[in-house]
Amino acid sequence: MSNRPASLRRLHPQRGVSLVELMIAVTLGLMVLATLASVFANSSRSRTELDRVSRQIENGRFAMEILTGDIKLAGFYGELAVNAVTAGPPAPGAALPDPCSTDKNVWKSAMLIGVQAYDNGVGIPVCVPSIDLKAGTDVIVVRRASTCEAGVAGCAAAVANRPYLQVSKCSAAPLQETASIATTYVLDYGTGNPPYNLHKRDCVNWAPVRQYMVSIYYISTNNGQGEPIPTLTRMEFDGVQYTIVPLVEGIEELNVEWGIDNNNDGSPDIYSADPSAYTYTGCATCTSVENWQRVVTARVTLLARSTEASNNYTDQKTYTIGLDAAGIPITKTYNDAYRRHVYTSTVRIVNVSDRKDVP
Repeated sequence: MSNRPASLRRLHPQRGVSLVELMIAVTLGLMVLATLASVFANSSRSRTELDRVSRQIENGRFAMEILTGDIKLAGFYGELAVNAVTAGPPAPGAALPDPCSTDKNVWKSAMLIGVQAYDNGVGIPVCVPSIDLKAGTDVIVVRRASTCEAGVAGCAAAVANRPYLQVSKCSAAPLQETASIATTYVLDYGTGNPPYNLHKRDCVNWAPVRQYMVSIYYISTNNGQGEPIPTLTRMEFDGVQYTIVPLVEGIEELNVEWGIDNNNDGSPDIYSADPSAYTYTGCATCTSVENWQRVVTARVTLLARSTEASNNYTDQKTYTIGLDAAGIPITKTYNDAYRRHVYTSTVRIVNVSDRKDVP
């Protein structure tokens, strides 16, 4: 018999893991890791795609808000009743005013033309960089005064060599100064008196001024940083030159149809993509200048696309982007990997239409 203790005789030698068992364990582990990696990758792709689509939707809405908000204010000149100013804006000539002009007399002649556009970018003014303009898209000009008075209620103070509008509020005669100042408004450069020598309602203190603004909107083929991303861009006039400001990336198409009031009741009677060329039978005054003065609404159509291409996606949709000058729907097909959405909004040009409104 063995001399080892009974407790030691009950122990069995330990056995290792066989090669087969090890391979099975490794295989199962790799399968679990592969599944987790696949789930993580799919989740990451879905999140990236969701973020991309969300940015595209937000960009489209933001661009529409910017455009319609400014168009709605076109033709705003504070307290100035533009149509009733007897010594006011000179009657516009046969040609439309040049949006690029720095001549204050041109600004005055353009007061009754709050909006002006170039259908498909044809005939754009020289200050618009044609090299960056996306072919086949509209260019829009908006003229107005600032909605706040310089230096009042937190608004920026007047700056030298900028254009400003001052309107008389003197109560001695409604919107009329003394005989020595036979005018109801001043539109000029500078900040002092003169030229801004009109008064408040008390006929003693100087009336505040509002900055004169001209904005030109167009679709640029780049985002201003060298990236080939179509971008809604605005040119802002400071009285001396225009500053180019990229606004919203991914805005690929811009088309506007303008509502023209033919009977002076403040409501649109016809929509045209090009009021400069619009006419109808029996109209003796359907000039480009007259037509733009009658524009009271705008139907804006934007096409927003994602700024990055989507994997395993092909955009095979056909998009309708408003109407052309002949009233035929404009359709676009792209067949690429970018996601898109069309946005349409109709806005009333309040300051122009209200002057014509008949109760």
